[in-house]
Amino acid sequence: MNPELDFEKRWRLVREVIETLVLTGLMFFIIRFAIQNFYVEGMSMEPNLHDKELILVDKWSYLFHAPARGDVIVFVAPPNPSQDYVKRIIGIPGDVITIQGTTVIVDGVTLHETYVDPRRQGNPYPSFSNRVVPPDSYFVLGDNRAGSSDSRDWGFVPRKNIIGRAALVYWPLGEDNNGFLPDVSSVFAEVHQRQSASQLPPAVLTRPSASSHPLPLQPDQLLLSLLLFPMPLLRPGQRRGGWRQTNHWRWRGDQGAARQRDFGARRPALDDGDAVELWPDAG
Repeated sequence: MNPELDFEKRWRLVREVIETLVLTGLMFFIIRFAIQNFYVEGMSMEPNLHDKELILVDKWSYLFHAPARGDVIVFVAPPNPSQDYVKRIIGIPGDVITIQGTTVIVDGVTLHETYVDPRRQGNPYPSFSNRVVPPDSYFVLGDNRAGSSDSRDWGFVPRKNIIGRAALVYWPLGEDNNGFLPDVSSVFAEVHQRQSASQLPPAVLTRPSASSHPLPLQPDQLLLSLLLFPMPLLRPGQRRGGWRQTNHWRWRGDQGAARQRDFGARRPALDDGDAVELWPDAG
């Protein structure tokens, strides 16, 4: 055998292995900083997120646009920074929030919240009126209104606390909510429009809103799909449902005693969404 030909084949093989490792590592770091896995525990987001489900959180899209009303977000809990909560954004900076019983009003517009199950409707907290969301803060509620500790309880979520947007439910299979979380922006379509309607030209007032003809896949969902499907994120393993878990962050629910120490407020024992972060050292 020609020694030069044999050396060339060996070098080509080594080069391909190195290129494959570099590409795999690059994709790993891109995906690792773009999305994050969480394991849901608790009932505070029923019926849209179930107990014991695995979800993917999109950390990428908020680098390009601000969180929006209706987004389901994962964030560091203001009452206890060692915990992470999952809730839905109801008010963004500058919004004026009023809650009377189970009625939620944003900037004078009463919300018809299609994502809230009437059987889980409720409000264990005092009603309030005209509470303004501060700059760089968000007002959030759990979909299970009768059993969630949220902004009605402990106040607003600072922007810096937001980890990302809950984008996809992927495990266990066969659940009624598998796939991308639905777009509920239509619930908030009238917010702010009443205040500025007299200033808009007639052509704008009669034009259908973009939310009335949504795309099958939103741009950030398309980006998430492109990140997901070129290479598998999880491999078969020994743990939960055939998927390997490498690290745990738990949302432990509402620890009333800890919150009483920090805030001096009494609250009912409510169930909150809990999660386990499946990738190590992902901040």
